[in-house]
Amino acid sequence: ISYHSRNLSNLFQTVVDSYVTTSQLASIWRQQEAKFQELELKIQGIDELSLKANSPLLEAANTSFQVHLQVNQHNFVKMYNIAQAISGATLSVAVNSPIVFGRRLWHESRIALFQQALDTRNIKNHMREKSPRVQFGKKWLENSILDLYKEDISRYRVLMTANEKEDAMDTYKSGRTPKLKALQVHNSTVYRWNRACYGISENGKPHLRIENRVLPSGPTPADEVANAAFWLGLMQGLDEKVEDIRAHMSFAEARDNFVKASKFGLDTKLNWLDDKKIPAAELILDHLLPIAQTGLEKQNISSKDIEKYLGIIEQRAKKQMTGARWQLRSFTKLKQQTTKDEALVVLTSSIIKNQASDKPIHLWPEAEIEENNNYDLSNIKVSEFMKTDFFALYEEDIIELVAQIIKWKKLQFVPIEDKTGKLKGCITKDQILDYYTQSDDYKKGKVTIADIMDNSPLCINPNESVKQAISLMHENKQSFIHVVKDHELLGIITKDELQWFTSKLASKL
Repeated sequence: ISYHSRNLSNLFQTVVDSYVTTSQLASIWRQQEAKFQELELKIQGIDELSLKANSPLLEAANTSFQVHLQVNQHNFVKMYNIAQAISGATLSVAVNSPIVFGRRLWHESRIALFQQALDTRNIKNHMREKSPRVQFGKKWLENSILDLYKEDISRYRVLMTANEKEDAMDTYKSGRTPKLKALQVHNSTVYRWNRACYGISENGKPHLRIENRVLPSGPTPADEVANAAFWLGLMQGLDEKVEDIRAHMSFAEARDNFVKASKFGLDTKLNWLDDKKIPAAELILDHLLPIAQTGLEKQNISSKDIEKYLGIIEQRAKKQMTGARWQLRSFTKLKQQTTKDEALVVLTSSIIKNQASDKPIHLWPEAEIEENNNYDLSNIKVSEFMKTDFFALYEEDIIELVAQIIKWKKLQFVPIEDKTGKLKGCITKDQILDYYTQSDDYKKGKVTIADIMDNSPLCINPNESVKQAISLMHENKQSFIHVVKDHELLGIITKDELQWFTSKLASKL
């Protein structure tokens, strides 16, 4: 390890010496905060999530189950490349985050959400390539761990540094091991899904680790340990089986596996060694589980534990049942029976109940609406209840268009917004009828919606309660209300939704 310690010391001495003042840190934070205000999330799955966020707090949703494997320095390149090669396969059977803000997205939406939540790139020319701080990588590791650190120092600006003022070279020359605090701090701000780590063991000796950040948290402790066992077994088993993974798979194929597995889980067809294309479940059952078993046996893991935890992976693959698939099936069924908000509450309640049983995910029954007898409607917010999929038109649209849409879709009203999504008014079926029966203007030429729409539609803030929405609609004798924040139209509530709400509320009494 001495060679690496000496070279890492040289590499990061510049970072240690570049002292950052409090005012500079404040300036950096203001710059990052300004970029976060411009953050826009776009993730497409069964549904679509498209929203702007003004806080890095979304990063807190990206919980993972991180597994570290200490690796010999001379074998680091080989093992790191194996970790990259198996990322897609191990993720495909472990996916567990398909729903974000009530939208069904990727089977492991955490991958896309994490990258976008921390993406501070500002690219003006679409041909310019910039690497995000959250990334899988662009090529195989070639020479040593130093390649990764040199890449990260060259490509990513230092966001912060350590308080310690250790002179790494003096420490090394005195016969002690440098802590390389600058390395550790900077490394913590570059989020590779397989991250190289340098550390000092309790005995004072330096070591190298591969940190697996691919695996998600949940759904149960048993499932998480099974994921870890599968990954660790594959790492050790492929170390024995394959001399150099790069000779059997291109990096593009490994990266493609990772992205596809994130999106589709066990529905993925994976690239495997020597140009084979194999469905994920088949690859796991026929090829990877035997390798993982050999790898765990090589490390003298008890046969009982191997059978238990790899057995969980085997059953998931056989039953095509991951945490993501269980959530998607349950949520989709629940949405047909109740509102999206209650479906999410029931889903969460069922997850907690099943976790307490300590049964792995492949043994869970689907969530049932009856499991949630304590769903509290009394304080439900408008944002949790409103309809977000609706038709809207522009002021400059002609009356004939809105008349046809109302007829086709059997609507009672249509919101009117501008091209930035700001609410401008609304037009009702009655207004259209009055126009055609009481006015001759339609015979004189084109009349736009702006000529007859209501410029002061009934509105409510998304943070208000549904009870307040009911009260406003009753007071104003309206059968609908617009949900608006900062003039932007976010949703609508109609009497149809309220009929469900009141009947549900009455049943709880």
